[in-house]
Amino acid sequence: MCFTPPPECPVFEPSWEEFADPFAFINKIRPIAEKTGICKVRPPPDWQPPFACDVDRLHFTPRIQRLNELEAQTRVKLNFLDQIAKFWELQGCKLKIPHVERKILDLYHLNKLVAEEGGFDLVCRERRWTKIAMTMGFAPGKAVGSHLRAHYERVLYPYNLFHSGTNLLVSVDDVNEDKEYKPHDLLQRQNIHIQPSDTSAPARRAKRMKTEVSTPFVKEGEGCENRPNLRRRMGSFVAKPEPGEHLTFVDMYVCLVCGKGNDEDRLLLCDGCDDSYHTFCLIPPLNDVPRGDWRCPKCLAQECSKPQEAFGFEQACRDYSLKSFGEMADSFKSDYFNMPVHMVPTELVEKEFWRLVGTIEEDVTVEYGADIASKEFGSGFPIKGGKFKVAPHDEKYLGCGWNLNNMAMMTPSVLTHVTADICGMTLPWLYVGMCFSSFCWHIEDHWSYSINYLHWGEPKTWYGAPGFAAEQLEAVMKKLAPELFESQPDLLHQLVTIMNPNTLMAHGVPIYRTNQCAGEFVITFPRSYHSGFNQGFNFAEAVNFCTVDWMPLGRQCVDHYRQLHRYCVFSHDEMVCNMAMKADSLDVVLASAVQKDMQIMIKGERELRDKVRKMGVVQCELFEYNLLADDERQCVKCRTTCYLSALTCPCRPGVQVCLHHAHDLCSCPVSNYTLNYRFTLDDLYPMMNAVRQRAESYDEWASRVTEVMKAKLDKKHVTVFRAFLEESDEKAFPENDLLRQLRLVTQDAEKCSSVAQQLLNGKRQTRYRTGGGNSINQLTVEEMRSFVRQLYNLPCSLTQAPLLKELLNSIEDFQQHSEKLLSDEVSADSVSEVESLLEEGSRFDVCLPELLLLRERLEQARWLAVVQQAEDLVLNPCGLSLDSMRRLIDRGVGLTPHPSTERTMARLQELLTVSEELEEKAQGLLKARPPESLETLRSMLTQVDGVPAYLPNCLLLQDTVNRAKEWLQEAEDLQVGGQTLVLSSLSDMVLRAHAIPVRLEPLDQLEVLVSEVQAWKESAAKTFFIKNSYFTLLEVLCPRWEVGSSLKKKMRKMKGECMSSGKKKLVKLDSMSDVERALSDSKDSASAMFTLAEVRLKELESLCALRAANESKLLPTADCAALKVCMCQKPPMGAMLQCELCRDAFHSVCVRGPSDPLDPEAWLCPLCLRSTKPPLAKIQTLLSSLQHIRVRLPEGDALRYMIERTVSWQRRAREVIDSYDHSLTSQECRGASPTQSHRTTGHKRKVRHYITDCLSSEVEELMVEGLLLQVSVPETQQLYRLLLSDAITSAEKKAKRRMNREDAEIRDRGMKPKSKKQRMVTEKRRERKAASVSASDVSQSEDSEEDMTQCPAENCLQPEGEEVYWVQCDCCNRWFHMICVGVSAELAAEEDYMCVTCSTTNTGRRK
Repeated sequence: MCFTPPPECPVFEPSWEEFADPFAFINKIRPIAEKTGICKVRPPPDWQPPFACDVDRLHFTPRIQRLNELEAQTRVKLNFLDQIAKFWELQGCKLKIPHVERKILDLYHLNKLVAEEGGFDLVCRERRWTKIAMTMGFAPGKAVGSHLRAHYERVLYPYNLFHSGTNLLVSVDDVNEDKEYKPHDLLQRQNIHIQPSDTSAPARRAKRMKTEVSTPFVKEGEGCENRPNLRRRMGSFVAKPEPGEHLTFVDMYVCLVCGKGNDEDRLLLCDGCDDSYHTFCLIPPLNDVPRGDWRCPKCLAQECSKPQEAFGFEQACRDYSLKSFGEMADSFKSDYFNMPVHMVPTELVEKEFWRLVGTIEEDVTVEYGADIASKEFGSGFPIKGGKFKVAPHDEKYLGCGWNLNNMAMMTPSVLTHVTADICGMTLPWLYVGMCFSSFCWHIEDHWSYSINYLHWGEPKTWYGAPGFAAEQLEAVMKKLAPELFESQPDLLHQLVTIMNPNTLMAHGVPIYRTNQCAGEFVITFPRSYHSGFNQGFNFAEAVNFCTVDWMPLGRQCVDHYRQLHRYCVFSHDEMVCNMAMKADSLDVVLASAVQKDMQIMIKGERELRDKVRKMGVVQCELFEYNLLADDERQCVKCRTTCYLSALTCPCRPGVQVCLHHAHDLCSCPVSNYTLNYRFTLDDLYPMMNAVRQRAESYDEWASRVTEVMKAKLDKKHVTVFRAFLEESDEKAFPENDLLRQLRLVTQDAEKCSSVAQQLLNGKRQTRYRTGGGNSINQLTVEEMRSFVRQLYNLPCSLTQAPLLKELLNSIEDFQQHSEKLLSDEVSADSVSEVESLLEEGSRFDVCLPELLLLRERLEQARWLAVVQQAEDLVLNPCGLSLDSMRRLIDRGVGLTPHPSTERTMARLQELLTVSEELEEKAQGLLKARPPESLETLRSMLTQVDGVPAYLPNCLLLQDTVNRAKEWLQEAEDLQVGGQTLVLSSLSDMVLRAHAIPVRLEPLDQLEVLVSEVQAWKESAAKTFFIKNSYFTLLEVLCPRWEVGSSLKKKMRKMKGECMSSGKKKLVKLDSMSDVERALSDSKDSASAMFTLAEVRLKELESLCALRAANESKLLPTADCAALKVCMCQKPPMGAMLQCELCRDAFHSVCVRGPSDPLDPEAWLCPLCLRSTKPPLAKIQTLLSSLQHIRVRLPEGDALRYMIERTVSWQRRAREVIDSYDHSLTSQECRGASPTQSHRTTGHKRKVRHYITDCLSSEVEELMVEGLLLQVSVPETQQLYRLLLSDAITSAEKKAKRRMNREDAEIRDRGMKPKSKKQRMVTEKRRERKAASVSASDVSQSEDSEEDMTQCPAENCLQPEGEEVYWVQCDCCNRWFHMICVGVSAELAAEEDYMCVTCSTTNTGRRK
């Protein structure tokens, strides 16, 4: 059976202030600790007394303890087995214990059960063996009962028949499989042969060392007195010859039963008395002669009739020192547990100890150095005048109250009034323990206190029972082991018996335990049984002490000892009289206790003396018993120490009896008895009065306190109790039970008053207000009822009691209202009512379980209100969303279950499940590939109708269906209308159709149209795009509105609002995306044509500005270093090319020049050459293919506009070309050098010259627009050649006129005229020189001054470029730009020029 540790006893850790007075501290903890019988005290950590014992001188002989003999029930079993073994040994057989079901058979338990069932015959007759087997714990149905019967009949039945008086001899050697039983020799160890000296101090406690031995009375004629100990052999009883009969020599060899001597081979001779018996004369007859020693029935009866001796411990044969004992103890423990001693858990040792003491199969023997006198070897604590030298810092321990040498004899201990030194009681005893060594159940002598201090070593495990359970514990042990108490009535005073605490607890005895570690005290309280064992090698010290509260128990203990015939350690009456004789110095509390004890003592003594006087005792004599040793004045009957009186008789000198046993002195007449007395009654009364006078002040105070505390009706106020306490402090009454009770009652009353006032004020905050939990100090309603009852049950009255009663009534009303509300159904409308109840309950400073229920109800009602609000379609038209349902369900899961909430939760859960399924289906339809049909989606939407929830996927599905319907309607409208489709609308519809996850039938047709349009656009791109073109198709086809992007801001400022002829406001076109958007948004081709016409105007304006800017940039006056030209944006250098369209200059190494320099073809820069310029016929084919597709797109409108623009330009170009003389134009074109239009000199570079500035602006604009066309038409080349021929003729004329003017000047100066060519060259050289001169230089030459002059024309075009041609007025000599006055180079060379101003002046003169 597994051992279950009892609950722990109290453990106290006093402060230094509390630790200063040991008796005051013990009195303080007594109300708590005496409820458990034992307690543990941990001193403050710094309290560490030195170990003062003389280790070298300490030698002791320990006691031998066999563990399984200590336990009461186990010892009973072992005694029984020893008796059975002895019985069979005397019969010449050895006892072998049988095995049943692989377990040793418990013969004692079997014998006891059979006896309880009525005996062997009755059990066999009524077939109760199965019942007995089940009672013993064997499983039924395995024929165990028959085995038990056979074993009982073979082993136990003969023994029981012998005790019943029947002669029966049966051998038990025929069973070989049983285990041979080895006797424990318990009966041989019953008597401990130690006779302490009568004068030695240990004799006062010889009860721990000595037991009573009664010698059996044996008649002189019996001859087995000096035989060896044959206690283990027993037999049956038969009739024997009378002791007076005379036996002859022949009779010694005849059978004592039949009286014959024949059949000598069958004649048995007793090994005890040498009597002879025939084997066949015995009952029943023996078949064979026993192999061992045999005893006749007479000797067998004689051996078994010997009384059992008392059990005690043996002393070891070896004397140990502390060191050698420790080595033995540590070796035993480490070997037993197979681990280092310090690693063995205390729990393991405890369980193993109780297992060992409860088994009969394992014999473990340990040794215990107990009851070692400290007077001989020195205490473990330092003492004054001792041999141990105390260090200065340890001198405080010499007089410390917790020093066990001081404790027993301190003033508060009544043992100070005992004159003799009592070793172990007033002088400490030492204890040296080892693992499993134990101290058995016992109470201290005279039921005194004890205190034990463990100096060092491994822990000591204690078990204790409170004093009030002492008689209960004794009764349980007597009930469970009655055989032991029959032979030893005072067994529990012998310290040789233990019993498992679990067994005692199972019978209702309260048991507590503790582990005493080194440096800790264990205190046992009066009449508290305690026992325990040592966990290992340790050293402890113990002593007794008695306080005032022990006095009544001490007298009760003496009466108890008298009943048990147990001697006293000291005389209680002597101690009381000694205290009475010191009445003047007694403590008032002690005086009161002594006075009460003396009253009982004097009353009893007076009654006893009256009884003896009535018996006839007339002789009296004063006798000072205090002069005798305790052993010399013991009552011969009850062994009580006599002090006040005793009876003696001359026939028995030195023998006396107490007055309780006057009839047990001797058989002499009573008149021969002498009453010896220590005091007369007249002497005792004054002693008692002296003590009473000492205590009367306290008694008067105590009586008043008692009267007030016992009052039932007229209770005093708590202030009266405070006054009593103040009086006790003033008169310095010592601490006692009444004062502690008064203080406790007063403190309780004050606490109750404070708590009651706090409850009335409602100072504590509650959970409802603060959100926290109830205070752990709050009272429950039942506790408050109990508290109110406590207020009325207090010995004093409190003003708060009736007010608190009224508060309690309010709380009960609140509870009734709450219970009614909680019994109703939960509804969303009950939120306000629950909140009001909670607010009301929060004002009560009481732990109300209804508050928690109301809070739960409030959460339920609020949740229902939230659900109701969420489902309200007025407040939430969209309905419940899935997240809202999940949040509501999650919040509802945490609510306390209720039918209302459960129904709502089920409804929400069902709605959530349906909604999730619909959402999942809707999501699957929306993500289906290929998409589902519209009818499938519509059928799905019919399932959603009526579901009161917000379903995003279902709504998206509804939106998808609506969009699909709209798209199909639009597609139908497009097909029915028969109008030309717009690509943007078509693409938009296709894109929207792709975004609608529904299978749309018209989509395939629309996608075919879109693919055809894309194919057409790819074909157009192949037609127009040049290699690596970075222009889009629309940019190529549309007019170049973005020409001159660098001048875009300037053009925006110069350009105002432009109104069409129809006064229609133009569309704002700032980028190609705007143009594309405008074309896409146009409703028909006419609108698109109008938009493109606007773009064309912007193209011409931008290009005009760009050409002027580029030409002015190339003027000779420009700073070449700062000039940026070409694609690389670097200054001009080397051979340069000039674009015919944008007039910008490019490095010949950066761009690709004309393939044939001699071919008179207009060269365009990469920026202006946007396409391959396919023929017009090819473009018209593209337009025709687009018209077959019947889709209108911006590129198609642009292509249509390009064709119309080209056709219009062709018509105008033909008109211009036709206006010139075709023949002359052809001749001039053939005579001109083709290279002159591509060459120029200046700044060390060649520039191709285009002399279109000499032509009219109309022709120039026509030429520019022709170059802008992205179509290749022959009129462009024709017009360019015509313009090139006119430019050459004008230049030659101007050069001739300039040469003539220079010739005239030379003639006037007498110089040789130069040729016209030379003048032209000179002029050009001057211009180059002027261009090379910095603007900051001041030139004195006339040419420089002319070059720096501004053109005086009214509308100067401010031309720019590499070469700017000038003409000089022949009248005013001012220089004009040729382009500004409309003079060509040929005209200026051949004819004289006169400016407009001079012409007007000459005309006026002529008139």
